[in-house]
Amino acid sequence: MARPAPARSGAPARGAEDVLRVLGLLTRRPEPMPAAMIASVLGLPRSSAYRLLGVLVDHGFVAIEEGAGSRRYGLGVAAHELGSAYTRQAPLQRAARPVLIKLVERTTHSGHFAVLHGRDVLYLLEERAPGRPSLVTDAGVRLPAPLTASGLALLAAVPTRQVRALFPSAADLVLRTDHGPTTPSALQRLLVDVRRDGYAGEHGTVAKDLSSVAAAVRDFTAQPVAAFAVTYRTDDVDADEHAALVQAVSAAATALSARLGHGR
Repeated sequence: MARPAPARSGAPARGAEDVLRVLGLLTRRPEPMPAAMIASVLGLPRSSAYRLLGVLVDHGFVAIEEGAGSRRYGLGVAAHELGSAYTRQAPLQRAARPVLIKLVERTTHSGHFAVLHGRDVLYLLEERAPGRPSLVTDAGVRLPAPLTASGLALLAAVPTRQVRALFPSAADLVLRTDHGPTTPSALQRLLVDVRRDGYAGEHGTVAKDLSSVAAAVRDFTAQPVAAFAVTYRTDDVDADEHAALVQAVSAAATALSARLGHGR
């Protein structure tokens, strides 16, 4: 049975509310939906649903997935960037800072807190550990997401179709050193490993002789909003310490995720 639309007054307000309801529905669904189903769930006329979806597609907030003679609609890159923009606001940074400080104290290595912004990661916080090597990252710095542990952790947590939309060809992937994915298929293989292992790592893709491990932070909707990472000189860390770093970064991500309502 179709869910009736709530009573509203004024065409502009009605249209704005319908746009928000469509985006809210797509946010809650794990897979894209046919337009007819969207109209039915929201109690909208099909013509209105198609019109709203067309506008949202034009502006990048909704993406079309075609297959087997059907069209399905899911969240687009612009919707994800809007969510990332929220995470860059001060409340998230205030919540993350004490967790990051504790992470650096626990590991004695420099730590970072970053968000995904388009094809890059944007570093919001950095905590330098005494006596550790200088880094190219700092608050406000952007780096290509596929080259960083933070970026790989976040890309692994978003839908595969979104990664394909961000990196449709080899021309969209850049290198800083001799290491890193150079094709979309190579990137996808890396992300499969990240999903399997539960954390991301990079070795020499940002700076030679340095490595990082990272884990994604999720909010109350289970969406990835940021990532914690630690960076270390590759030759200074053996297998046992690497495992300890992974555990510490994962614990930091879990702690902030819980504070953001994940798992409730």
